[in-house]
Amino acid sequence: MVVPDRSIRICADRGGTFCDVHASYPDPENPKTRKELVIKLLSQDPANYQDAPTEGIRRVLEIVTEERIPRGTVLSTDKIDYIRLSTTVATNALLERKGRKHALLITKGFKDLLLIGNQSRPKIFDLNIRRPTSLYSDVVEVDERVTLVGYASDPQAEEHAVQFNSDGSVKKGYTGPGWDGYGFAEGPGDVVQGISGEAVRILKRPDLEVVKRDLQHLFDSGYRSIAIVLVHSYTFPEHEKQIGQLAREIGFTQVSESSRLLPMIKMVPRGVSSTADAYLTPILQSYLDGFFTGFDAKLRDGRLRSPRVEFMGSDGGLLDLGNFSGLKSILSGPAGGVVGYALTSWDEDRKHPIIGIDVGGTSTDVSRFDGRYEIVYETTTAGVTIQSPQLDINTVAAGGGSCLTFRNGLFLAGPESAGAEPGPACYRKGGPLAVTDANLLLGRLIPDYFPRIFGKNEDQSLDVEASRTAFEKLASEINNSQDVPLELDEIIYGFIKVANETMCRPIRALTEARGYSTSSHILASFGGAGGQHACEIASILGIKTVLIHRYSSVLSAYGLALADRVYELQEPSSTFYSNSTRSSLLARLDKLTKTVQAELARQGFEEDRIRVERMLNMRFNGTDTALMVLPVPSDGDGDEDFEAAFKKIYKAEFGFLLETKSIVVDDIKVRGVGKTFDSLGESVYSEVERIKRAPVDQSRASSRNSVYFDKVGRVHDTPVFELDKISVGDEVVGPAVVIDNTQTIVIVPGARAVLTRKHLYLTLE
Repeated sequence: MVVPDRSIRICADRGGTFCDVHASYPDPENPKTRKELVIKLLSQDPANYQDAPTEGIRRVLEIVTEERIPRGTVLSTDKIDYIRLSTTVATNALLERKGRKHALLITKGFKDLLLIGNQSRPKIFDLNIRRPTSLYSDVVEVDERVTLVGYASDPQAEEHAVQFNSDGSVKKGYTGPGWDGYGFAEGPGDVVQGISGEAVRILKRPDLEVVKRDLQHLFDSGYRSIAIVLVHSYTFPEHEKQIGQLAREIGFTQVSESSRLLPMIKMVPRGVSSTADAYLTPILQSYLDGFFTGFDAKLRDGRLRSPRVEFMGSDGGLLDLGNFSGLKSILSGPAGGVVGYALTSWDEDRKHPIIGIDVGGTSTDVSRFDGRYEIVYETTTAGVTIQSPQLDINTVAAGGGSCLTFRNGLFLAGPESAGAEPGPACYRKGGPLAVTDANLLLGRLIPDYFPRIFGKNEDQSLDVEASRTAFEKLASEINNSQDVPLELDEIIYGFIKVANETMCRPIRALTEARGYSTSSHILASFGGAGGQHACEIASILGIKTVLIHRYSSVLSAYGLALADRVYELQEPSSTFYSNSTRSSLLARLDKLTKTVQAELARQGFEEDRIRVERMLNMRFNGTDTALMVLPVPSDGDGDEDFEAAFKKIYKAEFGFLLETKSIVVDDIKVRGVGKTFDSLGESVYSEVERIKRAPVDQSRASSRNSVYFDKVGRVHDTPVFELDKISVGDEVVGPAVVIDNTQTIVIVPGARAVLTRKHLYLTLE
């Protein structure tokens, strides 16, 4: 097949168990349309390949070009337009504490600050509390110090504050409490204007010769990665910049300056984030170096528009190689799925809020979409509190690979996972019992339709007997502790119910715990195991509509194909929001906007394909909870009315307003979005209303299977329909199973599913 150069678009999502690849290329018979291709392979299979995404891309090129490409060949990128990757490499390194050894440079006197942390006690009643270990291995104190002039709680703060000329020189010194009576501040030291506008007094500058000696000692001890965290560097980064420059001259390959990563107030999360970056980025770079060795040199050349590599960031935007780091990749894996379901399930006219549930092999990721991605700026992952924009995704350790055990009279699903190596018992690698084994024995997975990728030669199907033998052994153990013995099916389904309830927990946290009615949402289910659990999870939560995309089992990879390129800038601020300061804040936003637009233009986006979001991080004076505010036209006067937008969001979040308090702006932020596609066409909801439904003829079932359902038991002649063999408008009534090459969808009794162009649209009674 003749494929034009620079025409194949490949997206690969490497999860904990499976690596999913979605590719598109011009249709040879109609070059104006694109054909799509999906490949699913194990994330780890060292006996057959070293790197799953590379192997997936090799298979894509082999299929599209119709040329045999032996494993281990350096792949030519002539035919590739782009490769987009999401990866869990950094996340796994953080969870398993397998990051790179690094040192922390911190202001003298704060050596133990990050160890002390913020005094939170998440497990206050545990008798044996094990504090997570620090990420850094060594600490060097830097003898430097700056402080802010004045007091935030001074009722006359504005009147007493230092005033600066336009060139940054002091116009009027500080005159408030503590003033020494003759200088510009409370004591000696140069007074300068910080980035946030605050007056900064330099008490002591670092002795760079001493710092250089300390850095050289670290380098000689084998350190190649450092994190630099100095007091007030969010507004006065000069000392960090000087030390960072010295470190790079000495030869450190990773230098994480806290002021450059995210210049936000709060030294503890800013510091921990910097150590996380120094800990994870070298691991990520090492993985990417290995990835690039599988391709010719053109792929890594950042100057080329095509072929190019883009990465999914934790906030749902694509990043180029130069902007991708360990800190920005922690939610890289699940973020693609959020983008995928949000863009394919949202209807701008109907505005139904959506819950996305990604049931993967190792875990279940839950998020909510109501027209905007919900972003959080401080999250805790594996005991590490990180300050970085991330999609608000709740994760629970329950997925297809979650181990099933019986302990102390309780059925348990997870948190341990069988992973890809060895995988569940049915994967033919001697693994433990897992949720996948339960679905297999209940008839919800059918070996004949499951990818034949198991065994030594990757050509065998799932091993039903291995699952049955393991479950019979477990059932015997369970029944020995029961007065009334349970049937094998009851025991197996008992584990499924436990797993379903575990998956519902984070959904309630995102909805009911925040004042939203769970039942008013639509459930968008995806992930390899999502289709087996979607109907029952919706039923537990009172949700009546479920959407399952045609590519739901690889939606995280498909989401990469739909994602936009993102570039954002943020600066600290320390300004009261008022009519007098609004113009200066808007001027700063304008300046950042121009820089962001210029960067996206450099990356190849036309002006009409760039969208800009301008935000202020605001809080009431005297509180420490800031909210990132993005005004919409319906807020206040409709002209970027940040105050009205802030009060609306604050009231929704906390239920009250502090009307007598002034509003403080902590940060200003501009996020630029380079649009990579125009439209996905008609929404699924309008299509469902429009199309003519017709009950599918039972004779079109490809086979029949014995499937176990709650309250009904075994239905031995459950029809199995192949997705490719039913037509748009066909309606399948449960009990039934709908199946294709990468997913199995269980339709429970009483549920109806109608096929649209891109979705299976399910309604429950």
